[in-house]
Amino acid sequence: MIEGRWLTTLAAPRRRRWKRETASTALSVRELVSHSSVQHRLSPDDRAWEVPVPQPSTPFGEELRKRRLEAGLSLTDLSGLVHYSKAQLSKVERGIKAPSRDLVRLCDAALGTDGALIALSTPAAVDSPAVSAPGRVEEENWMMQLSPDGPSSFGPMGRREVMNAGVASLMTWRSDGSSPASPAAGAGMLEASRSLFTHYRRLGQTVEPGLLLPVLIAQTHTLRELSAQSDSGTRCRLLALGSRYAEYVGWLVQETGDERAALWWTQRAVDLAAAGGDQALAGYALVRRALVTLYREDAEQTIALARRAQTGVLPSRIRGLAAQREAQGRALAGDVGACLRALDRARSLLARGNDGADDPVIGSMHLPDPVGMVTGWCLVDLGRPREAGEELDRQLTQVGPDAVRTQVRYGVRRALAYASAGEIDHACALTEPLLDGVTAVRSATVTTDLRRLARVLGRYPDHPPVRRLAPRLGTLSRPTTPLEEPPS
Repeated sequence: MIEGRWLTTLAAPRRRRWKRETASTALSVRELVSHSSVQHRLSPDDRAWEVPVPQPSTPFGEELRKRRLEAGLSLTDLSGLVHYSKAQLSKVERGIKAPSRDLVRLCDAALGTDGALIALSTPAAVDSPAVSAPGRVEEENWMMQLSPDGPSSFGPMGRREVMNAGVASLMTWRSDGSSPASPAAGAGMLEASRSLFTHYRRLGQTVEPGLLLPVLIAQTHTLRELSAQSDSGTRCRLLALGSRYAEYVGWLVQETGDERAALWWTQRAVDLAAAGGDQALAGYALVRRALVTLYREDAEQTIALARRAQTGVLPSRIRGLAAQREAQGRALAGDVGACLRALDRARSLLARGNDGADDPVIGSMHLPDPVGMVTGWCLVDLGRPREAGEELDRQLTQVGPDAVRTQVRYGVRRALAYASAGEIDHACALTEPLLDGVTAVRSATVTTDLRRLARVLGRYPDHPPVRRLAPRLGTLSRPTTPLEEPPS
């Protein structure tokens, strides 16, 4: 086998070696890009999507029974509203059985407790995900390995590893930065890179992240390095575009379930934008951090981070996206009024358009009505699944067929909504055509909802559509380890 190795450097001039948190993050990136498949990793130090297992709660059970009796409902009545058996509700009320998070939300909505039941069942919050301070990008060598039979890898190497590899085994190209780039070269790179970025984002809707990450990382480096050889005006535009590439890398890495690496790349995006004179992207980094806490089921941190990103000095689009994230956090907390107010605020802010002129749009470009889609998302967590399903029905008809990742992400949540509303046949019919897309895009965020859906459907094991769907749904919804092959 012949193997070519390309050595490049992705970072600002070296100041000092990695700090502890940067080193551990680099390890996460190394693990990610050395495997072309997307995988979950729930190690003791990197539990991106792990949610604490519910424990039986006597206070919750007592409060549930109190609220049920105050509402004049029997166990049979409540069972019909939340689509859980009377026997299971009885065990929860007596503190014998732990309530699932879905049952808690459904009971909270059915009894109109405005988040009081949710608060009783919420586990202690974990620490907010940390992000390194701006301007600390250290020098790092990245090795791309290509082989004729198809496999490839792209990951960081220490300077000692590079030296140990031997000069003869390396084909190395590096710009020494001594020759300034012509204005035509900078303008040409900007035009080509903008066009490529749009194509890459579209391609990211249909393929797994591991196929795109190497080329996106390389493009980020190219823009940064060319900026150092360009005039000041071109330099700022190159760095701004490079920051968008780095932000997209961070999002794709988050789709793999690697929380630390996703935050590392988001911070690199902030650094590149700041170097080009744009301080606003730091606000969007808060929105991205809030997405991490959202999937941790941490409503308090999600709301706090999203509120920090709604300061008046930030562009309206970033504030609008932050308001959407706040609404999702409010939904987790069961606060209907605050959730709807945040959604109204998001719609108003996003209607003002993109403040970044010719810059690529921050956030999703595949949602014709992002606030409408997030409304459907929130209604699931607010324990109003039938309304959620109807809203997501309306929104998904507007999403193009090529936006597979978006169709799958919100389509699985729609199926979860209908399953939670007791419409099992319909939920199964909605789920089955999504599974090929789930296999194609390999999304950790989608898998989180798919696992919830599998648990809800699992309460109906004798239902024929559930039996037919169960084997493949079970395979696709299970976490994988770095050494496991992805489901086929």
